[in-house]
Amino acid sequence: MDRIEKLKQFLNQSPNEPFLTHALALEWIKIGNREEALACFESNKAHNPEYVGTYYHLAKLLESLNKNEEAIAVYEAGIAVAHKAADMHALNELRAALEDLTY
Repeated sequence: MDRIEKLKQFLNQSPNEPFLTHALALEWIKIGNREEALACFESNKAHNPEYVGTYYHLAKLLESLNKNEEAIAVYEAGIAVAHKAADMHALNELRAALEDLTY
């Protein structure tokens, strides 16, 4: 059984687990299925807005799709979430990525 199928099985058992949804999105990216990855990241953002890791990867994916305005909004939202969570590593990564995109 491949990783995607395993992650889907785990998600059937724990549908609200943000790490599993995030991991599934990354697996979709690995095989070039950006649409499925986008759906996973957007679902994670909607259902688990406190999961900081989603924001960086979702914004990077949006950048790769030439959706820079949407990426900027996601970076900004992620910065707010990381700040609230006092996650300085994520905060710095998000700020740097936003700066790279906007300057």
